[in-house]
Amino acid sequence: MSPERLINLHDGWLLAEAPEGLSGPALSALPADDWLPAAVPGTAHGALLAAGRIPDPFYGMNEAEVRWVGERRWAWRLDFEAGALADHEDLVFEGLDTYCSVWLNGEKLLASDNMFVPRRVDVRRRLQPGRNELLLCFEPPLRRAREVEAVHGKRQLWNGDSARLHARKAQYHFGWDWGPELLVSGPWRAVRRHSWSARLDDLHCRSEVDVAGRRATLQVSARPAGAAGLRCAFELLDADGRSVARQVVPADAACATLNVSQAQLWWPRGLGGQPLYTLVAQLLDGDQVVAQDRRRIGLRTLRLVQAPVEGEAGSSFHFEVNGQAFFAGGANWIPDDNLLERITPARYRERVAQAAAANMNMLRVWGGGVYEHEAFYEACDELGLLVWQDFLFACGLYPANADYLASVRAEAESAVKRLRHHACMALWCGNNEDYMLAESVGLAGPGVPAERFEARAIYEGLLPEVCAALDPDTVYWPGSPFTPGDGVKSSDATVGDRHSWEVWHQQMLPYQRYGDVQARFVSEFGMQSHPSLALFESVLPKAERFPESRTVQWHNKAGSAAGPDGHRRLSVYLADNLRVGGTLADHVYATQFVQAEAMRVAYQDFRRRWQRPGARAVGGALVWQLNDCWPVTSWALIDSSGTVKPAWHAVRRALAPLAVAVRLEAGQARLSVMNGEAQPRELALQLRLFTMDGRQLASTRVLQAVPASTSVEMTQPLPGFDEPVVAELCAFGTDDRELARDCAWTEPFKFYRLAGARIAIEAEGQALRLSCDRPVKGLWLQHPGLDLADNFIDLVPGAERLVGSRMALPTSLETVALELPAQHIHLRRKEG
Repeated sequence: MSPERLINLHDGWLLAEAPEGLSGPALSALPADDWLPAAVPGTAHGALLAAGRIPDPFYGMNEAEVRWVGERRWAWRLDFEAGALADHEDLVFEGLDTYCSVWLNGEKLLASDNMFVPRRVDVRRRLQPGRNELLLCFEPPLRRAREVEAVHGKRQLWNGDSARLHARKAQYHFGWDWGPELLVSGPWRAVRRHSWSARLDDLHCRSEVDVAGRRATLQVSARPAGAAGLRCAFELLDADGRSVARQVVPADAACATLNVSQAQLWWPRGLGGQPLYTLVAQLLDGDQVVAQDRRRIGLRTLRLVQAPVEGEAGSSFHFEVNGQAFFAGGANWIPDDNLLERITPARYRERVAQAAAANMNMLRVWGGGVYEHEAFYEACDELGLLVWQDFLFACGLYPANADYLASVRAEAESAVKRLRHHACMALWCGNNEDYMLAESVGLAGPGVPAERFEARAIYEGLLPEVCAALDPDTVYWPGSPFTPGDGVKSSDATVGDRHSWEVWHQQMLPYQRYGDVQARFVSEFGMQSHPSLALFESVLPKAERFPESRTVQWHNKAGSAAGPDGHRRLSVYLADNLRVGGTLADHVYATQFVQAEAMRVAYQDFRRRWQRPGARAVGGALVWQLNDCWPVTSWALIDSSGTVKPAWHAVRRALAPLAVAVRLEAGQARLSVMNGEAQPRELALQLRLFTMDGRQLASTRVLQAVPASTSVEMTQPLPGFDEPVVAELCAFGTDDRELARDCAWTEPFKFYRLAGARIAIEAEGQALRLSCDRPVKGLWLQHPGLDLADNFIDLVPGAERLVGSRMALPTSLETVALELPAQHIHLRRKEG
């Protein structure tokens, strides 16, 4: 019996526009000049861009210039040699986006209409030992979706064309309030030939972990094909590759129990390590391995806790891993590009590593995107970020007819089987904001019969059935936001999760009031800002590089029922807080300043409500959003070039294992200490108060014990003052080493001046030493490739800051701070 072979069919593809009415052999007969090289995985847009047939869709307003690509049919052709044939020959299409017909040697193999459902086709009878021709034809997605909509009816939604609700295609492709309308099509994931005599399918592992005893019991199973008379070996390797358990069973009963002693537990980032075991399943013909599958797994327990909150209504919503409750601080994840083929495993890891470096421990994969590439989940496994995984429904009233439900079931089963083994998988969620939308149009909420919202058949029927059958150990949650119970509203702040958009959307509350819109778990909130100046200028024609240009506004997709309004909302938050100069650089700094301050306030106010056991009033906060898919003004902490914004640093400080917060109140300062570690802390808290010209008005130092995994608050009296001030709070450990720091300023900043401060910056080894003679707000240090351990820094007199760099320091830097003009400085080296 020959071992299986999995052969990528990725090289040699050609693309041509497919005229209406032509299919199969007629398409392959198109003139040679009509075809151009195409990459697989890939899209028609990507192939045309590589060939110079279309301009960069991200530059200027080219998005409109390339719209025609999504309105055409596209044929993909591959000629390949098959060679010797095995007992079984399958073609495997891991993702066809979206309305696609496939022919092999002129014979139709399949028609697909769901980009999230892999397809496997037996082609042993059709495959020829010599030359073979594989042909794919993709139909215009919007036109096909509208044809389905014409049958089943137009429905309400937020963002994009209403026809998207009938298309099992990434919803953001139809345009969103942070992304362009790019209706891509093509084989977006791998195309492979699988030659086999026997193979393994559906490898599954369930584990029971005894945390205290450091023992684990694994129930493993697989579904072999063509394995009559063979044996199946299951083996578990530890993180160092050593075998810790093995069992061989007949292949016709491919299930086993593996026992692990001295189990190494997997923990979210900040609570412990992330050791990963490797589960190996092999089909054996004697001693020969004829097929195998490998999965990396983590040994841990995880549960969602909904328990009473001391002295408050409702119940908590927080996670517990290995018996340890923790605050889930993180972000929402959107696809990192519109052309998904451009997101390499290295880029996935870079972006997840940036989340980890910001002290995040959870990412929510949002429901309008895709079930991400394996590289994303592997990076989360390795770096300790839990994943809240939405099923792919967002901001709409989806249909529930029989054909649609059948497609969704196949999609959900495929996704759950592919992802369930990952240690990072924390929760399956039915949708994004669909309950909110249903409530807004009277189809859900108090007094509304449940059957009026027909998509409940998906979120409360089909999807939980799939999860219970295929992944019963992972929590299922019907939607985000969602409040359990009959006739309730998803905006309830005392139960379930909530999207707190009273800041920015809805009432446009000042960001200083994030504490008023907290919830048991805040799964969305955010504030917009421009991308980095360098990225912005790279996509703006020179004549359009000013704050309110048509192209700048084009690159802000935020809107409401009245039309695009992101630029107006952004202007309000700027006007409420700052005086802003007239250049694009001024506006980039100002919007990023406001976003950073908003995130500082939000994460601090949410996290300080993670109090003692039994009083977990806020269990987590996931900002909208971590990343961007193109150069845009959005809520992202990291722009599409991978450049972190000042808000990323604000979040990193607020989510540090130990963090502090200070607020100025009438006659006093309110101090908060957030300890996310598993050990208590004995701290010295130092509070100092300065005027804007650098005079110190007060200084006090108090001792404070902070239990493990809690936050504590206290107040400190302040002397009377009638001028703007800044308060600096520092936490020191028992060795007098500074562990955390925060500053509070008299606001709004627009009412006073900070000009005149002198900032000294010296290079000391691979670090910068910073000092000042007057308070400095929001010092932002820039240089291409600069990777500082801290940035967007507040300075006060008499307290030098030492900021390390993860790269060799450049000879010069660009600096900018509030009320201080941008400067190009040459770094001086500290002597001695």
